[in-house]
Amino acid sequence: MRILIVEDDPMLGDGLRRGLQLLDNAVDWFGAGAEADHALDVVHYDAVVLDLGLPGEDGMSLLSRWRARGCRIPVIVLTARDAIDSRIGGLDAGADDYLVKPIALDELAARLRAVTRRAAGLSSPVWKHGALAFHPAARQAYWHGKSVELTSREAMLLELLLAHPNRLLTRDFLRDKLYDWQGGVESNALEVHIHHLRRKIHPKIVRTFRGAGYTLGAADDCA
Repeated sequence: MRILIVEDDPMLGDGLRRGLQLLDNAVDWFGAGAEADHALDVVHYDAVVLDLGLPGEDGMSLLSRWRARGCRIPVIVLTARDAIDSRIGGLDAGADDYLVKPIALDELAARLRAVTRRAAGLSSPVWKHGALAFHPAARQAYWHGKSVELTSREAMLLELLLAHPNRLLTRDFLRDKLYDWQGGVESNALEVHIHHLRRKIHPKIVRTFRGAGYTLGAADDCA
């Protein structure tokens, strides 16, 4: 999952970024709305964690503007404003969830998984594709009922393919989802992860369209 954090408190922002990265997410953190706007223009994020008390344009105005221009990315508001009016205002402005600081990192991660599942139309806790079963909360895969040992990047890649089963995913799209701007990436890293998924699960679990991208293999081919 590629997550954008918009939080002007340096200690909290860095803590959220590091914590969510440790939970196998790619995370970018910015402290102002203008930076977040630019990031949304160039990266396909899965979700945004948004503070309301930002310098310059506040988070509520930022969220309203995103929704007005048609941006439907899931947004979780994370703020110290706990008044009922603030909660109602945030949800009415287009937030998918509204959380009051402080919050446990594991709960935030669970809320992020929930809003992204809803956005993708995948409400089930277990995703199935042929003989493959995948538990997104635990990032655990099972092939014919047997556990498959995947690295964090391999699990993230498999989750992306399962979340977009009928879509051609370009190499740039997948790289954007798997790696944040803080981490370096080898030029052939994506191909290595795909090779490992085919070896560990099934040779046809990922289809390659040369020069275009990748899709999830047909369920009948992965029985």
